[in-house]
Amino acid sequence: MPNEVKRWTGLVMAGIRALRKSKTLRYGIPMMLLVVGGSFGLREFTQIRYDAHQLHSKVDPALEERIKNSKVTLESEYEKVKNANFEDWKNIRGPRPWEDSKSFQDQQR
Repeated sequence: MPNEVKRWTGLVMAGIRALRKSKTLRYGIPMMLLVVGGSFGLREFTQIRYDAHQLHSKVDPALEERIKNSKVTLESEYEKVKNANFEDWKNIRGPRPWEDSKSFQDQQR
């Protein structure tokens, strides 16, 4: 009986060694798990993204009513710009990061 157990143990150990050397088990199965598991994970993350987008896209009903009631057209905005006076307009550049913004803008004016 002990010889039979040794023989079976040897066969099992040889099988385990063969499986360890198999490239399919070492590289193929983890790759397949990564691809299949990744697709399920990505589905969950994209669903969270779309759910959050739906929550943020809701507009306050009062604001929506105000937007519907305002009659701003391209022509009305054009008339505002056409009647504006740009003769004494001066271009003032913004401050650089190392400059003090208030004193620089006062100096430019």
